Amino acid sequence: MSFDTRPETDRLFREMVQAGLDLLDPGLTVFDHELRMVAWNRSFLRLLDFPESLAVAGMPFEAFIRYNAERGEYGPGDIDAQVAERVHAARSFRAHYTERTRPNGRVLAIRGAPLPHQGFITLYTDITEQKLYRELVQRQNAELEGHVRARTNELETAYTRLTQAMAANAEITSALKRSEARLRLITDTIPAHIAYFDHRWTYQYANRGYARWFGWQPEDVVGKPIDTIIGAQVFATVKEHVSIALAGQQVTYEYSMDLRDGRTVYARSTLVPEIDANGVTLGCFVHSFDITEQRRTQAALVQAQKMEAIGQLTGGLAHDFNNMLTVVTGNLQALRQQLGERSEVGDYLDPAMQAAQRGVELIKRLLTFSRQQPLEPQPVEVNSLIRGMAQLMRRSLPQSIAITPFAHEDDLVVMADPHQLENALLNLALNARDAMPNGGELRIESSSETLDAAAAADIEAEPGDYVQITVSDNGIGMDVGTLTRVFEPFFTTKQFGAGSGLGMSMVYGFVKQSGGGVLLRSRQARGTSVALLLPRTRQMPRGAESPQPALPREDVRGQLVLLVEDNPEVRKVARLLLTDLGYPVLEAENALEAADMIENIPDITILLSDIVMPGGMDGAALARFARRFRPAMRIVLVSGYAKGLEDDDAEIHGFRFLPKPFTREALAQALRDTLG
Repeated sequence: MSFDTRPETDRLFREMVQAGLDLLDPGLTVFDHELRMVAWNRSFLRLLDFPESLAVAGMPFEAFIRYNAERGEYGPGDIDAQVAERVHAARSFRAHYTERTRPNGRVLAIRGAPLPHQGFITLYTDITEQKLYRELVQRQNAELEGHVRARTNELETAYTRLTQAMAANAEITSALKRSEARLRLITDTIPAHIAYFDHRWTYQYANRGYARWFGWQPEDVVGKPIDTIIGAQVFATVKEHVSIALAGQQVTYEYSMDLRDGRTVYARSTLVPEIDANGVTLGCFVHSFDITEQRRTQAALVQAQKMEAIGQLTGGLAHDFNNMLTVVTGNLQALRQQLGERSEVGDYLDPAMQAAQRGVELIKRLLTFSRQQPLEPQPVEVNSLIRGMAQLMRRSLPQSIAITPFAHEDDLVVMADPHQLENALLNLALNARDAMPNGGELRIESSSETLDAAAAADIEAEPGDYVQITVSDNGIGMDVGTLTRVFEPFFTTKQFGAGSGLGMSMVYGFVKQSGGGVLLRSRQARGTSVALLLPRTRQMPRGAESPQPALPREDVRGQLVLLVEDNPEVRKVARLLLTDLGYPVLEAENALEAADMIENIPDITILLSDIVMPGGMDGAALARFARRFRPAMRIVLVSGYAKGLEDDDAEIHGFRFLPKPFTREALAQALRDTLG
């Protein structure tokens, strides 16, 4: 006697998924194309004060809207109209973001995104404290600027009075010194950089913060010209603003400054002219603030948004481009089969196949950048890998470039894909070669790093233990424009045809997909340093495993294959390959048509289906249907975009995955593997 344990397995799986969702702090809901709830978590009920009675699979979206309307969440008005308006908007299945203040004063950020085949997922995040913090920062900045203006006015008034008193009485000189000491104490404690220079462009005053900003002591600043104190780099930036201020006009500007340790800092300055009763400008007060952290945060946000947009575009291109390559490679293989191995045929077919293969590699690199290329992470001993790569680089780089590998400590093991890591280091080495046309030194260093929360935030990673691999050169370096675009796909400073512009973007995508980050430093005529930080692991690398003898497999040729593909050209290529391999073929152009055939044609033993298809059912859903309806059916899922197949589907249901474009041999192997 046997028992079907699948319902119990499904129930345990659902409970496990629900428990995972309930651990999330943001609220979450998923509604299908009929606006009925299919998933939620407890944070959603708590944040919006919904009763447990509404937390039922299949609950209409309208029920939640009506519940809100009846308790006054949307303000006064006709309840039916409020409900109808919101339900109508939801049926458009458009991405949306809104912030709503609930009656209890909490502010929720509500972000919705459409799902394939309609339906949408919505996240609800409590951002009350974030908004309060932003408002607090704004108020504090305003108060700080007010304090600075007030203190500056006090300084101007006191300075004028004391100057007049000095000419009248020697006793007031002593009082002036005491007053100046008090004023200096005040200005030195203000978190701002304050100074004064006269119409001759010479400093008469600087508080401690201003002097130390430029590497001086306050007493060393007085009496020196502006360009001597701030340096040639900053002076070239600000001299036009100084001229405008000495002409009697208040001016505000921002500038950057390179420090000796290689860091770049940023400041925002305001010049307030001092004008006497006759309209003559005597000098200018300088009020300056350090905005380095603000600029860093803004730059990180812009970079993250740009990378996200490019990554989404890349993922979308992969599916269509791999479909086209499937048609090209499939027809080229079929043509070679028909024409044989004649040399004159190879002269035409070989370059075409090589070009198609380069297209495949191009898509893989794009997917690596967008963090959607499947990786095979495993423990990797970094120092051993670097030593091996150094030997390879010595054969690839000219003799005028010295390669220096250096390990700061032993036993540095990371969890990463070793082939992708080797490719990343080789890309960095080739870039360094191009940056040193007259020769130089290429250093590859390894060390361990422990990142706290602040340091980890700089590389958009989690705090913890990392291994840092730094590739440095003393070449020509990069300018600011190149630094801001260096990780963009297809951006290159090389001559047209000398590079694809995907090397650095592939490095960035691989490291981010591996849970790490990239630090890039470069100065023109000084060189470039690229540091890859990868999560450190305590696992030891696996030793070489002896190959296992291949097990004999049953020959599946001659069994009826159901081919499901919405692209007619790709379907034609796949049909030709299948028939050439000895399989009879039935065709369907969508999943719904294929499902009918599975129900009504018992002779179908193998399902070969694309994953991404239009209509109400995709290939993964069709595979799950076939597995339930025909448990013995062998299934191969095909896609030009690997993210279309969830790992859980492949593992639970035993589906075989075949990436596009595929060769005749790869297709044959995938069909044989369905027996495994």
